[in-house]
This record gives sequence, structure tokens and C-alpha cells, in this order.
Amino acid sequence: MPLEAALERRSFDAARLMAEHPPILRDANKRAVHDVACPRGCVHRGVVRYARWPALALPREVDIEAALSHTEAVVGFYDYAPVRDVDCAMEWHVNFADRDLFFGYGSSLFAQDEIQAAEHPVLGALREALVVEGLPAVTVEAGSPTPVIVMGVERRCRVATEANAEEGRPEGLYGSAFARSSVEAVRRATSRMEPPATSNLICIAARAGGYGAYLASEIQSILVTAFSGFRAAVVESAVDGDKLGRAVVHTGFWGCGAFGGNRVLMTLMQILAAELAQVHRLVFHVGAGDGLRSFDEACLLARRHLSGETPKVVADLPRRCAEWGLCWGTSDGN
Repeated sequence: MPLEAALERRSFDAARLMAEHPPILRDANKRAVHDVACPRGCVHRGVVRYARWPALALPREVDIEAALSHTEAVVGFYDYAPVRDVDCAMEWHVNFADRDLFFGYGSSLFAQDEIQAAEHPVLGALREALVVEGLPAVTVEAGSPTPVIVMGVERRCRVATEANAEEGRPEGLYGSAFARSSVEAVRRATSRMEPPATSNLICIAARAGGYGAYLASEIQSILVTAFSGFRAAVVESAVDGDKLGRAVVHTGFWGCGAFGGNRVLMTLMQILAAELAQVHRLVFHVGAGDGLRSFDEACLLARRHLSGETPKVVADLPRRCAEWGLCWGTSDGN
């Protein structure tokens, strides 16, 4: 197998995919979102391209200053708007996946992974099709990351998750608040997109359930996972026979919710992974609250401790980062 090649590839006609493998929605609120996004008689268009990639070998060196210069922070969450000042680039959004790909799409769960699946309803159909074909619908196999790339997915609705008491969602809709909300409130929070937009997704699962200070081995695993997903996106962005494409990757605090990851460390690992993968620009959505502070702290640590002599030997980075004593957080329960 070539050094940079997918483990599996499939292409699906979106209309046929939805007709033959309709999403199985066990939760009434998820059905409410779906009814707005996909009303009776709607037409699904395009081709959904799926690829599952293996873990890839890290390059030998990384330029820390270049990594920081190719990254920008954006206050807020994903709005799927393209970057305005980059021409001829393919836009990608990270899906904060579980090891079991889109496993919660039809349940009452509503964290980042499930919100993305609800707004892109063909993702549920894709999972069902993979299961029927006997393909492993996973992002980790035998302890090794296997990032999943999904291209050409229609985004058919937007779900407002912020708190709005007048609209019947005083707690918002994120996470467990979704299950506690009424069907009427969920329906009011869902806006159909006509015509639908199109998204490209990088599905990677973060490490989960750590305790105390991060070990070098844990940091190594995080860096390999992010790099493999980002590099797969760069390769998949290629057009007209080019080996590599120009990719813009949108991400955020991957693995820092239910999985209890450290925001500063997970930010830094993604910044480094993007540079190693030759991502043209990493757009980091810091959300609300003190998200920007965590992003700035990650950049400060990189400049203070890593950016002296450059480029840096990648094999040394997990050990050096572990020496900082950054600690795991706790799950947010979502």
C-alpha cells in the first residue's frame, strides 16, 4: 500500500443513500430536527465521498513559528462560513468523533458530534450504509487512530443551541439540555437551509479518561491522531492530479468536553499537527467564555518553550510537553 493511502473508499449518491439507508432516529427531538431539515418531498443532491485512513508517520521536524503564523483564533463556534482571504482552498471542519463513528446520531445526545450529524442528516445514513456493507464504522481500530474523511455532505439546517428563555430553551440545547427540552422548543430552534450548503468533515476521536498530568505517550497519541486526520484532508483536497491540495481546517477544543481533555494542550497539539500536515490555515473556533485565554496560553507556551532553535525535532516534542505538567480535566457529562 502507498505511504499515504486510505484503508477504504466509497462514493454514495446522496439521494440513493438516504432512500436505501434512512437515518434511524430513536429520539423525538432528533426527529423534530430531521423533519425541519428534510421535509417530505425534499431532494438530496450530490455525491458523498467517504474514506477511512490509517495512522500516518509523523514528519521529522516542525517549524514552530510557521505553525503559529498559519493559525488564527475566531471567537464563537462553527458557522461554516468560508475563509474570505484564501483562494482555491478546500474548507474542512473537524468532527469531534467517538471511536464508534456517528454512534449517537439518533439518540438524545447532543454534543458537537451529534449536532453536526443532526445538521448534516446524510451522516446518519452513511453510518447505516457502512454497517450494512460490513465495513468498520470506527475512527480507532486495534488502538490505532483511523481518521474518517467525509466530503460533499449537505448541511440542511442550523440548530440554535444558545440559551433563549423566550424561545423555550432557558438552558440552551447543548449536551444534556437537549434531552430535557420540549419538541416544540427544538423545532423552533431549528432553521432549514435552502438551498443546503456543503461541508467536508475530518472525523477524529480524542483520547479519553486520562488522570493527572499528561504522559509523553498520551501526547504522542494525540499528535499522531490529529496529524493523520489533517494530513488525510490535505491529500483529499488535491485536484487535477496534484499530490497535495490547499486545505483550510476549522477546529476547536477537540476532546475537551465529555472526554475531559486539557484545552491548552489540545490546542497546541492541533496547531503543531496542522503545520506537520501542511494545512494552509488552521481556524480555531474558541467558543465563548474564556476560550480565547486557553488558545493564547497554548501559543505562549509554544513561543516560550519550543520556538528557540527551529525547526524542532518532532520526536522530542511529547517528552518536552509532558515536562510542563499539564493535567487532564474532567468530563463535562455531555
